[in-house]
Amino acid sequence: PEPGRCAHFVLRKRRFCRMIPAPGRRFCGEHGHEEEQNDRKRIPCPLDPKHTVYEDQLQKHLKKCNSREKPKPVYFVQDINAGLKDVAEIPEKQVPLSSLSIEELQNLIIKLKKASNGLELHLKEQILSHQALQEALNDPKNGESAFKHLKQQASILGNMEKLHLLGPGRCFVEFGAGRGKLSHWVDIALENVESVQFLLVERATTRFKVDGKHKRRDSIFERLQVDIQHLCLNKVPILEKKRLPVVGIGKHLCGAATDLALRCLVESYTTCCDGEDEEPAPKRCRAAQTEVAPDKSAGNESTTEDHKPVAGIVIALCCHHKCDWTHYVGREFFKSVGLGPVEFHYFQRMSSWATCGMRETTSKASTSEDSEDQTNDTEEHEQALSRTEGGSDTLQGILSVEERKEIGCLCKRLIDHGRIEYLQQQGYKAALQYYTESAVSLENVLLTAVPNPSLIPEPNT
Repeated sequence: PEPGRCAHFVLRKRRFCRMIPAPGRRFCGEHGHEEEQNDRKRIPCPLDPKHTVYEDQLQKHLKKCNSREKPKPVYFVQDINAGLKDVAEIPEKQVPLSSLSIEELQNLIIKLKKASNGLELHLKEQILSHQALQEALNDPKNGESAFKHLKQQASILGNMEKLHLLGPGRCFVEFGAGRGKLSHWVDIALENVESVQFLLVERATTRFKVDGKHKRRDSIFERLQVDIQHLCLNKVPILEKKRLPVVGIGKHLCGAATDLALRCLVESYTTCCDGEDEEPAPKRCRAAQTEVAPDKSAGNESTTEDHKPVAGIVIALCCHHKCDWTHYVGREFFKSVGLGPVEFHYFQRMSSWATCGMRETTSKASTSEDSEDQTNDTEEHEQALSRTEGGSDTLQGILSVEERKEIGCLCKRLIDHGRIEYLQQQGYKAALQYYTESAVSLENVLLTAVPNPSLIPEPNT
């Protein structure tokens, strides 16, 4: 061991422990049981067995252990955005895709093509950019990976600008924020704009955050460490106080997280939930009453009727194989075309075939651990996706690689169309478009939505 360091050899890391022991000791507190001293016994912590504690200090440790259950924030409402409450719709046991017979697989493909018949499958390209990122895009110090992320972020901002969502008097809620890079660039784009705030939603503790780089006095950054499934935006103090129009954004929001975010915005938020554990109001078209706020409105003088609008939604979609029927917002659409939870299960697994071209990169991915910033890292998402279904089943001999890609893309579009119909029913004008080249990211589809004025319901008289 290094001088002054613990003498315990960590087999998993093939090196000595780097903790500093107490004066006169050879081992640190974690590995002190290896050194005979006063017969004190160390036991695994009952809250997290990954670390140990002296048995005679257990009660004291439990009061300050980092793994103890912490008080829930005021905006935590259990399962408010979860969706399906009746688990009776979900099959108890789902057969793996690789266990299907050729006939069963063919029947699934027939159902998929029949359900997709008549849908808009050829998305238009809307690859845009934004001046805020031009300097970074032209910086030779950025490597290939950083350049790919910058191109995606620039296009997302370009699409936001085209929808008139970049303006003053707004609150940008970044779902699956990770390090917060997307909000960072939105803030740069709004450098001379007043009354702007950012809420960065991320359930994991994240290292290397960029929040601290924002030195503007008139932009507010706040992190909400909570699962989107339990997030009630109505109870976020800063939104209660300022009541600015909300713009929901996300870069590569994994599978079910997209559905949770959509429900969080257009149901639990816009229906003016009082925060109690009740169901949202059945009248959902209230979202249509909330057009994009004019630039001059700071939102502080809003009335009860319009004080909680959603001005727009811009989310780069990702990881359809991680979707979940219980959270999926397009269940009604699936049922309308004769499909149910069983078909959804297989289609969401088959959706990973669309990116089986990433199979070559999986060996590189397998050497690294999951990143805490995975929600904001395109390449890691694609590699994880290809590991899931790209080569694990036994169907390569039945379908060619190109056929698998085509079917995978069809599954993605079908799942996404359910989301589009859901947003339309909620009073939004929603669309899908390619926002970057497939060479930059295979997950290159952007979902956008703004309130549709033509769907504003007439007031009851």
